[in-house]
Amino acid sequence: MLSTRRATAWSKRIPGGPDGRRIIAAALVDRIGSGLWASVSVLYFTYVSALTVGEIGTLAAAAGVVGIAGAPLAGRMADRMPLTRVLIATQLMRCAASLALLTTDHFAPLLAYSALGSLGDRASSTLTKIYAIRVAGTERVRYQALHRTVANAGWALGGLAAASALAVGSVGAYRSLLLGDALSFLACVLITLRCGEPPSPTRTVATSRDAVPAARPAGPWRDRTYLAYVVTETVLFIDDAVFKVGLPLWIARTSDVPHGLAPLLMVLNNVMVVALQVPLARFGATTAAARALLLPLSAAFALGGAAMALSATGGPLAGILLLTSAAVLFTLAEMLHATISWELSVALAPEPAQGTYLGVHGMAQSAQRSVGPLAVTAAIATGPLGWTALGTAVALTCLAQHRLVRERLTDCPPAAVGAPGQD
Repeated sequence: MLSTRRATAWSKRIPGGPDGRRIIAAALVDRIGSGLWASVSVLYFTYVSALTVGEIGTLAAAAGVVGIAGAPLAGRMADRMPLTRVLIATQLMRCAASLALLTTDHFAPLLAYSALGSLGDRASSTLTKIYAIRVAGTERVRYQALHRTVANAGWALGGLAAASALAVGSVGAYRSLLLGDALSFLACVLITLRCGEPPSPTRTVATSRDAVPAARPAGPWRDRTYLAYVVTETVLFIDDAVFKVGLPLWIARTSDVPHGLAPLLMVLNNVMVVALQVPLARFGATTAAARALLLPLSAAFALGGAAMALSATGGPLAGILLLTSAAVLFTLAEMLHATISWELSVALAPEPAQGTYLGVHGMAQSAQRSVGPLAVTAAIATGPLGWTALGTAVALTCLAQHRLVRERLTDCPPAAVGAPGQD
């Protein structure tokens, strides 16, 4: 009874009212399903579909490239159509793509279905962000922190469930995990159907024949400052590639460090995000504060790269301690950047084209999924010096972004910069 009361009290603190809580619940269900599939996708294509390593690599790369288009398409639609309907459509697309993977083991259709799923994944991520911004209002930074906390918890639960199913080791177990992923998207649809349509600055209902539609800004594709900002964002999302590719491969190449450390560091990453994302969010509750966080973010990236480099120069104990320190630093960078990115991407976007701008911003994370692994593997191939160079380059990008957005934010009205997440 006590735990139920605490859960109810916690849910009431979620910004955005009932609709905000429903979208958070949908995020939890979504990420549990994604955790089921992401943990075993490579194994599924290897043991169930019997694809070669080259085919699996091509499939993953192609899906990532196609997914880049999902964010700007979703953002554009969000400015022109009811947001909840578009979000439901993308979740149904993801469900259909996952179910379609169960129907074939041939490379060509698997490639097409994976690309469709990636397109829907990136689109739904952008649409969820836009929905959160519209319902959370001045508390959008706190909402983002709660959303990331719940999403990471979902990933962990999905991963644990996948590990339990893989103990069976049968084709049926693999297929059940993929089916669970598809059903999670259907559950998200059912939750979203109960959500109200949030207010939109771009979609208004004309009350007379003389109503004049609001003028639209030129758009992000002609906004050089915003495009430059998105380019720097692509670099700052590198923590994703570090955890998914960099740490496991670096540990595998380091003979003095036990290979079992890699999954433990992933668990550490999830635990830290769940425990600290919300408390850290208060340091970026205003646009000016979010920009100021770019300085400690720069230090975290530089020190993380240095710790990775030094981990190969000592014995087993020193290697374990340094790799753990690197994981802590890159996780800190991940959490700081999440807060900064959420606030600045909105503050730099003119309200009449907010969805379109955020869609273009969503391309940064999608592009990182294609470029990030290449940058990390290049650092690994270079050795300790490569990690030092990577950390330094990302740190300098933080400083460049800090300078880039200064003039744009200075031109904003004081209330827009100083108020806590004001729309």
